[in-house]
Amino acid sequence: MSVPDDREVILEARELTREFDGVKALDKFSFKLHRGEILGLLGANGAGKTTAMNCLLGLTLPTGGKLFAFGKSLEEHKIEILQKTNFSSAYVSLPGNLKVWQNLLVFAHIYGVPNPKKKIAELLELLEVSELRDRVTGQLSAGESTRVNLCKAFLNDPELLMLDEPTASLDPDIAD
Repeated sequence: MSVPDDREVILEARELTREFDGVKALDKFSFKLHRGEILGLLGANGAGKTTAMNCLLGLTLPTGGKLFAFGKSLEEHKIEILQKTNFSSAYVSLPGNLKVWQNLLVFAHIYGVPNPKKKIAELLELLEVSELRDRVTGQLSAGESTRVNLCKAFLNDPELLMLDEPTASLDPDIAD
């Protein structure tokens, strides 16, 4: 007999389905993520991992099933939920014509981050990319871009953080 888990459910998918032109990218995908847990999606290319993340972020609408975050329907409370959430993806680039600090400042303002310059400096130091502060984002290496994207993802101290290939292009020592 299993013991019930009384921790808050932060994210839940119930029979999540997403079809593209009759092809099921996700077929009744279900899970519960409790506060304090880490959940990894593993699978071959084309298994639906990125599609699942896009649905969880509200970027792609599911064709079936339900999504909940913090006990609320994502469909009905999207803005409230996304204010407590952030993400980083190896497949999403920040605007390439802005300097790193400018990109992070724009996102800090979007997220309503108090004392954004201090927060940006702390995150650049934490992820060991302070020297990139004044570089144009479009001129960064893939690994540098990954770390700057992670800075963006931590700006609002999210309660729910979703990462799509967060260690892409990072040296093993930096990835650790």
